[in-house]
Amino acid sequence: MSIESHIIHTIPVFDVQDLLEEPIHFFKNSIYSHVAVTEDQKLLGLLSENDLEAFETGEKISSFKANLESFYAHKETSWLDVLELFSRNEANIIPVLDEEAHVMGYYDLNDFVGVFIDTPFFKEPGAILVVAKGIKDYSFSEIAQIVESNNTKLFGAFITDARTDVVQITIKVGTNNFNEVVNTFRRYNYTILYGNKADQFLEDLKERSDYLDKFLNV
Repeated sequence: MSIESHIIHTIPVFDVQDLLEEPIHFFKNSIYSHVAVTEDQKLLGLLSENDLEAFETGEKISSFKANLESFYAHKETSWLDVLELFSRNEANIIPVLDEEAHVMGYYDLNDFVGVFIDTPFFKEPGAILVVAKGIKDYSFSEIAQIVESNNTKLFGAFITDARTDVVQITIKVGTNNFNEVVNTFRRYNYTILYGNKADQFLEDLKERSDYLDKFLNV
């Protein structure tokens, strides 16, 4: 998926010799978490809106140089890696650099989420499964094999939580043979945490439990 066309060129970039009053004005009149600072036309780092109270209007940005944060994307960076940058740095804006570290523009989180939502993972009709397994025992190739062996499409899968010994994986699959997919995951010792389609396995248990209750109450 090409994301380079989503680079925004209208957000300012400040020089390290500019006065801090300029980014102060920017942060007070925008919703952005960061803004890029350059030195000799190359990215030096980012000012954070969280540091706004520490800015001195009469000082240059260079006086705050040691507090600059460092993260960015290149125009070749994949969209998954860009999403990770947003999350890891708690940012809603990321500068995009060319080969010489010049700031080409920014990725905006809201715009980027829109790109993500337009992927088949969200747009194609299907069902969501959340499964869990030991962090040393799962594999994406196994997950794909489980889904596709049941003649069901796999639209995507990604890790949504990882603890010391257990990993949680969210999977988007087609609706064909959904219950067979769920049961195969169980046979491979995956724990089913969530499924947004009726799970026949649970329905069968419920029916048998209801029947047993009726039998015992006769």
